[in-house]
Amino acid sequence: MEYNRVTEPVIAELKSIVGSQNVLDDPEQMLSYSHDEATGAKWRHLPEVVVKPQNTQQISAILKLANQERIPVTPRGAGSGLAAGAVPFLGGILLTLEKMNRIIELDRDNMFMVVEPGVTTAEVQQCAREAGLFYAGDPCSADSSFIGGNVATNAGGNKAIRYGVTGQHVFGLEVVLADGQVAVLGGKTIKEVSGYNLIQLMIGSEGTLGVITKIYLKLQPRPQFNGVIMAPFASIPAAIQLVPEMITKSGIIPTSIEFMDNLCIKAAEQFLNKQLMFNHAAAYIIIELDGNSEGQLLAEMEMLAEQCYRNNALDVLVGDNAATQERIWKPRRVLAEALRVISPVYSMEDIVVPIKEIPAVVLAINSLSEKYGIRIANFGHAGDGNIHATLLKDQLGHQEWDERKDQLLDELYAEVYRRGGKISGEHGIGAKRKEALTQYIDPVALQTMKTIKRALDPNGILNPGKIFNL
Repeated sequence: MEYNRVTEPVIAELKSIVGSQNVLDDPEQMLSYSHDEATGAKWRHLPEVVVKPQNTQQISAILKLANQERIPVTPRGAGSGLAAGAVPFLGGILLTLEKMNRIIELDRDNMFMVVEPGVTTAEVQQCAREAGLFYAGDPCSADSSFIGGNVATNAGGNKAIRYGVTGQHVFGLEVVLADGQVAVLGGKTIKEVSGYNLIQLMIGSEGTLGVITKIYLKLQPRPQFNGVIMAPFASIPAAIQLVPEMITKSGIIPTSIEFMDNLCIKAAEQFLNKQLMFNHAAAYIIIELDGNSEGQLLAEMEMLAEQCYRNNALDVLVGDNAATQERIWKPRRVLAEALRVISPVYSMEDIVVPIKEIPAVVLAINSLSEKYGIRIANFGHAGDGNIHATLLKDQLGHQEWDERKDQLLDELYAEVYRRGGKISGEHGIGAKRKEALTQYIDPVALQTMKTIKRALDPNGILNPGKIFNL
């Protein structure tokens, strides 16, 4: 695709659409919009202009202009992504949704919330909580991520094992297409088979098919009780083997099953500046349950605690109140920041495998770590097979880091696919993983995606260079 640059007349037109105060073209002011949370200089690029629309009509006018002028547009939420999916590598217009941050409606009777994309996930959760309801989407970045970004990447998070990923809570969307047309998809009905499921087509499309401007979220009754268990283990195999056995043998589907290895434990300990319980353990397993029967919840927690001991847990710590639960969860929640402190440059991976393959894949990761001399911090959503193997650059030179990292990832991705897995469970493909996707995805599936992209965005202006190249 060939694109045109942003000219002064185009900037003037953008200012007429959103107001001059909502258009930035000073490189220093645009610096924070040149990257997301993927680390390394190769994942940074300045846009030519940043535009801050406040409503759907403005976005429609911006995309109509960009499409006519053949200028690339990179939609951006909070910039908390980890796949360089919101980086404007071709310059053009950076379309930030930060000012579209209203909770439009909370419908208690139908248990729906209608929101704009710039609302943080934590605000959605809090609003539902105050109404006595529950939004089950729970990425670890809830305080910083926007709900629009969650939808665009089909984010998972801690509670996916029980409640599913973001897309399972989205029943309607308003989307601006590449030519500026506005499509209204779905709404507040639980069931709909009125033609193709265009809602799910847009979910996870990473801003390449349209710009999401309104989201209908299905809420649930809030569980009355919850409890947390933390089990430290002396070996990683013992910890990881617990996960598939817990689900298949107990018959209990926990809300969360999280895993973090000793490198993660030490990083969190350093970041929090406090000694953690069982900081010598090879790994922690964190299990959360919820429900509406306190007696049943306690019985299930006891059953899972016994299973932890049978799998040689060093101890089982129970969090049955807010303070102890926060004490257990805090090290897991700060991991992304903690790892950045010990190695400012890293590659956080997002592999996902069938749960029975988790033990073998974690052992393979550790073997690759030794082979290539790269420290790897392993953590993630073990209950659904999503492991964030995080490669740390440490003191390696840039060239050596790139060479070793790329070779290691080639072997890791091959192992993941050999075991029936995929290269991304929730972070998305973005620019970071598009070459690997092209290598491993079914070629007919890839061609189908390209056909859809060309049909909806024939000029290729929406987030070009992400997921795949046309």
